[in-house]
Amino acid sequence: MTGISSVKRTFCKAIRSIALPCLFVISLHSVAQSGRRYDIVVYGGTAAAVMAAVEARMSGKSVVLISPDRHLGGLSASGLGFTDTGDKSVIGGLARDFYHRIWEHYNDPAAWKWETKASYGNKGQGTPAIDGANRTMWIFEPHVAEKIFEDYIKEYRIPVYRNEWLDREKGVIIKNRKIRSIATLSKKRFSGTVFIDATYEGDLMAAAGVSYHVGREAGNVYGERWNGIQKGVKQHRHNFMVLSAPVDPYKTPGDPSSGLLPGISDEPPGNNGEGDHRIQAYCFRVCMSANPANRRPFPKPEHYNPDQYLLLLRVFQTGWNEWFQKFDAIPNKKTDTNNHGPFSTDYIGMNYDYPEASYERRKAIIKDHGDYQKGLLWFVSNDRRVPEKIRLRMQQWGLPEDEFRDNGGWPWQLYIRESRRMTGSYIMTEQDVLARKETPHSIGMGSYAMDAHNAQRYVDEKGQVQNEGDIGVAPDRPYKISYGSITPKRTECTNLLVPVCLSASHIAYGSIRMEPVFMILAQSAAAAASLAIDARIPVQDVPYQQLSHALKKRKQVLGPGN
Repeated sequence: MTGISSVKRTFCKAIRSIALPCLFVISLHSVAQSGRRYDIVVYGGTAAAVMAAVEARMSGKSVVLISPDRHLGGLSASGLGFTDTGDKSVIGGLARDFYHRIWEHYNDPAAWKWETKASYGNKGQGTPAIDGANRTMWIFEPHVAEKIFEDYIKEYRIPVYRNEWLDREKGVIIKNRKIRSIATLSKKRFSGTVFIDATYEGDLMAAAGVSYHVGREAGNVYGERWNGIQKGVKQHRHNFMVLSAPVDPYKTPGDPSSGLLPGISDEPPGNNGEGDHRIQAYCFRVCMSANPANRRPFPKPEHYNPDQYLLLLRVFQTGWNEWFQKFDAIPNKKTDTNNHGPFSTDYIGMNYDYPEASYERRKAIIKDHGDYQKGLLWFVSNDRRVPEKIRLRMQQWGLPEDEFRDNGGWPWQLYIRESRRMTGSYIMTEQDVLARKETPHSIGMGSYAMDAHNAQRYVDEKGQVQNEGDIGVAPDRPYKISYGSITPKRTECTNLLVPVCLSASHIAYGSIRMEPVFMILAQSAAAAASLAIDARIPVQDVPYQQLSHALKKRKQVLGPGN
């Protein structure tokens, strides 16, 4: 990058001074031949997948990255630029290097095309967005993140196969509890010594026969207060209880025989603390621009149906005026736009079958979410029933011309907040996150609140509409994440690591599931894989003392004072 002094790259060089001597001098062409055997095979296109592959090369191992996505970086490069960080001091290793590179990019005046660094200022989550002391920046544009991930791929000469989807039915060959090879739908086969599943869905983990859970456990399973159904909780403002008046759920107010408005379930919500099949809602983290020179109008979906948003009109009729609350500012006059309020971008209840669904069914779910969200933006911008003040202001917004150019300005990746969760060697629970127990064998730390979005919208006993499932409980201090949470049970698979769909309860996963943490755990997974390969042992048998030593050399933060 231009204009970056050697001093400003100190952190990167500290890491690379360890890594570069170990890099293989080998052409990409010869490495990237289907059928070759690799030390480490990484499946996924997420930020975690990239970091796992980088650490594999830093550890001197051959690696291949098999990505079902054409664009690398997952949510970090697909709209989630207003990073959920928690305590930034516990974000180390390659994750911190990534945010250092973000800082480097925006420290160059040429990066500020649509505004100046001074005009952007210190916008952020209660802390300066640009932290001069530590040379990191946590808020960024999607295309900047994608470029940095691609820079890693080039710098570390990582072979990447894009748009390659795991054959989930017969592509995984297992012998003696070890994955021998995996194949994609295009018939490419990859053999390896250790495999890393870095997908949001956990498809390789599931195809390998590893145990997992989908949905919310009952609170009594792990002795948790905040797991299971949570009616009546209002820790955020994403519920109908924040309104000045109750909202009627029926098409004809007061008349149940008229039927429910769209988006409201007719199923009983269940009792507090009970487990269920429901998962927290998904949405696209849409990048918006109010800059006329870099703005395209919101698209009107082909099957647009304004009746889908009638419930939002009733929310507006109560006087609610927080529509623009989560248009979080990122550089160059853009936003990372997230769900906010009783009715917003989260498509509540429409994703329950996503984790186990076929690729075709998932594609339909993703399209349905996109149509819902595009229609929502069109509705608020154009429907004259929307309060004029909100509608006219909304018309000033659109999709940025310089983001997601091959997708009409729309993000590539749906926000899969939660899918499968492994039931592994160690299960992270609320007790770990709230530091009510000692968590063994730390491979990184988390610190964000146990944050779960709504899982259902229902009619309560008073005949009023309610949302349920939105939780936000913050730990008092950062907590450790156990190595056992990314390893399957020894009886199931001995050469697989799962740093994204890791072993955690629903509510504990609500804190762990942040992009910086996924990067941390993925790097630690690759470091552990390298040690397992060197010692020719199952991943479950990696000596923790050796692993912690290796991670500390990589500047991972494993505990207080580390």
